[in-house]
Amino acid sequence: MNNTPQLTLPALFAQTVSKYKTRPSMALAGENPLSYGDVDREIQSLIVLLKTLGFKPGDKGAILGTNMATWAIAYYAITFMGGIAVPILPDFHPDEIETILTHSGSSVLFMSDSLIKKSSGLVLSDSLTLIRLEDFSILRKGYLLTGKSSEQEDQDEYAVGEEDIATIIYTSGTTGKSKGVMLTHRNLCFTAMKSDRVQEITERDRFLSILPLSHAYENTIGLILPMSKGASIHYLGKAPTPSILLPALKTVRPTVMLTVPLIIEKIFRNVIQPEFRKNILLNALIHVPVTRKILHRMAGKKLMRTFGGELSFFGIGGAKLDRSVEKFLIEARFPYAIGYGLTEASPLLAGCNPLSTRLQSAGPAIEGIELKINNPDSLTGEGEIWAKGPNIMKGYYKEPELSSEILTPDGWLKTGDLGVFDHKGNLYIKGRLKNVIVLPGGENIYPEEIESLINNFRHVIDSLVLEKKGQLVALVQFNREEIEEHYGHLRQEFHDFIERTIEELRKELQIYVNHRVNRFSKLQGVLVQPLPFEKTATMKIKRYLYI
Repeated sequence: MNNTPQLTLPALFAQTVSKYKTRPSMALAGENPLSYGDVDREIQSLIVLLKTLGFKPGDKGAILGTNMATWAIAYYAITFMGGIAVPILPDFHPDEIETILTHSGSSVLFMSDSLIKKSSGLVLSDSLTLIRLEDFSILRKGYLLTGKSSEQEDQDEYAVGEEDIATIIYTSGTTGKSKGVMLTHRNLCFTAMKSDRVQEITERDRFLSILPLSHAYENTIGLILPMSKGASIHYLGKAPTPSILLPALKTVRPTVMLTVPLIIEKIFRNVIQPEFRKNILLNALIHVPVTRKILHRMAGKKLMRTFGGELSFFGIGGAKLDRSVEKFLIEARFPYAIGYGLTEASPLLAGCNPLSTRLQSAGPAIEGIELKINNPDSLTGEGEIWAKGPNIMKGYYKEPELSSEILTPDGWLKTGDLGVFDHKGNLYIKGRLKNVIVLPGGENIYPEEIESLINNFRHVIDSLVLEKKGQLVALVQFNREEIEEHYGHLRQEFHDFIERTIEELRKELQIYVNHRVNRFSKLQGVLVQPLPFEKTATMKIKRYLYI
């Protein structure tokens, strides 16, 4: 950081271009990357186009698109000229998109082809300029008006300060209404630079980007960080389905990937566990600690080959990783690492690298950040995690009352998460404060811990533990396709058989859980959830929809 004259996006990028002008920067997986010099020219060219449209410092430019190099170019062009980028999650409902565009006051909207078709019902303001993200052609109501942007370089200099707002990221939380988080240039650049202290990134690193760039996690650590260090970023261009992801892993051979727990948990439950269960001998050996570790090590080597063989950092964040999956990763010697944060903190607050992971811990606070447990329980030490530092947001856009509820006058951010520190300063997340269930007897129940247990039961996709009339109830989504495949040889009365099987699993699951939890945490009912749960961008269930 001592060599960085200013913590702003244009200053960091200018330093990168001066060092790595000819190095590969960004591309779709399998295509030739643009160099950093190419990206610099594209950014300057787009700034010229934005100026001709009347876009000026302080204006908002929204980006609604799948991950691609032009997404990053649009983001940088907006922020380099003193504008404010408004990334919008591709999975947002059209009503949410309209609300965000109106609330933010965006004058420009970059949209990729796939989302133009998907969002054909959007009602856009006449004052909003729509730009095709793939080539920056200007569109209005679906009709092409101009060709590709000019290749001129911008001659103006923009006074972009560290405390200027760089982006407003609208969260898709588990509790309802989206809020616009205002993050400054300093917030973002500080987090990117300090993330490099957790895991050093060099110009030789290759990132494979699979999470939405509109999410703070991928935006800061998967875009700003690698572009400040001269590394290359490779995009899928589509959702990370196995048919898209596997060839990309083989082609890119990434050294760094950022993911959410659901991705590696799916791989463990759908690929690794079935390999052990289908073989009688392996199924027996996997329950013996010594042979289990050997088998997991073998599976880990195979998993590394699947990911291209050169992975050095597999970052997991956005939600708590299942304990049994993490134990597998440890025994497999897979280079995973856990991080903790939230959008309001740009987003990283705590983290570690693959050499310093601790089971179920998010690691210590990142350098330059203060973390504390506010009002800890006298017996357990647990309490709400508060954070303070240069990466804490400026506030919620147009929401001063909400901002004052989460930010204290002396600068502490109330995260809303419950946690505890060990004697070495490692942070352990217990759950969301709002999710804690207080039973009539005064007992505190963390539903996430019971859900983790449920999700390890066979044929379970996901679950949600709720309090209903003073009793704990679980909504459980069973994997019908997996059950049908498993029992597909039983053709007679097939549909009725599957329904009976699910009913038996439901009853067996309740017994399974209740034998493994304390008496306060026992389930009084298990209900089948017929449809997939609605989730946020980091694949957390939107709890408020099911209460």
